Amino acid sequence: MRGKEKAAILLIALGPEVGANVLKQLRENEIEALTMQVFTTEAVKDDTRKEVLRDCYGMALAQGYLSNGGAAYAEEMLSKALGNEKAAEIMARLLSSVRPRHFDFLKDTDPFQLVTFIQDEQPQAIALILSHLPAPTAAKILAILQPEQRAEVAMRIATMERTPPEVIEGVEAVLKRRVSSILQSDYSQAGGVEHLASLLANVDRSTERVILDHLNKNAPELAAEVRKLTFTFDNLIQLDDPSLQRVLREVDARDLAMALRGVSEELREKIFKNLSSRASEMLREDITVSGPVRMRQVEEAQQRIVSVVRRLEESGDLVIQRGADDVLV
Repeated sequence: MRGKEKAAILLIALGPEVGANVLKQLRENEIEALTMQVFTTEAVKDDTRKEVLRDCYGMALAQGYLSNGGAAYAEEMLSKALGNEKAAEIMARLLSSVRPRHFDFLKDTDPFQLVTFIQDEQPQAIALILSHLPAPTAAKILAILQPEQRAEVAMRIATMERTPPEVIEGVEAVLKRRVSSILQSDYSQAGGVEHLASLLANVDRSTERVILDHLNKNAPELAAEVRKLTFTFDNLIQLDDPSLQRVLREVDARDLAMALRGVSEELREKIFKNLSSRASEMLREDITVSGPVRMRQVEEAQQRIVSVVRRLEESGDLVIQRGADDVLV
């Protein structure tokens, strides 16, 4: 069984209350994946349930022994509790999960840069490196190699057998020395105006406003650069009428009524002008008759509308001009 299948069976075996407490310790994406696996798991045979519970119990014992006295102590205690064969199996699995992955230092390196360091290596060495990288990363690197080299490396990967640890560690050490300079330069290039604009695109409206106000006061030129790359709710006033109408067709009327509280009269009137007479009248009425609301609710509604704008821009249904030098043709 795969790990996810065993985890789902374990949750079923533990029962709803204990299973719920286990789920609380996991990340949201893990909870979703496991819940789906539980949903699709049919009746579990009693032997399978017992096997999974024994496996879980063995791993828990191993973790406890390992933290108390190291690997040798853990294996000795497990052997006494579960037998030599089961102890060896559990220890191998446990140690492989805590041991750092080979070539893990390459996971954030740009594939094109990495190819410049490995393309002159023997196909067997390149195959060894790619075999230890995540499949999507290895696939990108393989695609960049020369066609003849690509085929040879692919064949080596397919026919590769177990490699002695000292060979892997030797190749890893040489490669680490070679790419250290490029890794350092990558770190120094992180951040910048574009990165900040991307961050602002994913924060809540209140945080966005605080950051932009701070930049306006302390670094107005930098603030102007960021604003060119960032679309905020206030920027709706810069859209031409057809573009604004396109956005308004996608916006929930309740969000719009909430979002228009506290905005400039100019922006409010521009939005009213780009709605039908009936829709504009209903919107004015909603704003007038609704009671006080929290500022956070207003900002959340504004952010949902900005998300609509960004989605339309990403899909090509909306074109936003960003700065005087961004000419539309």
